[in-house]
Amino acid sequence: MMDSSQADMERGPSIMTLEEVAKYLRVHKSTIYRMAREGNIPSSKVANQWRFRKARIDEWLMEQEQEGPLDYQ
Repeated sequence: MMDSSQADMERGPSIMTLEEVAKYLRVHKSTIYRMAREGNIPSSKVANQWRFRKARIDEWLMEQEQEGPLDYQ
């Protein structure tokens, strides 16, 4: 039987790196970097590195789907 911390780890981290978000959204990491730098995706800088809350990325993605197709090339 799995405890809640093991289940949380299998769902993924709650704070994601730029590389993890790129993989999660299936886009190139330079796209995520540009979007974060321009303020087009919810993000924060921690010690000069981009970090993303998975829950906020999921909310943002749902908002984007309601507004129309994603096109951040």
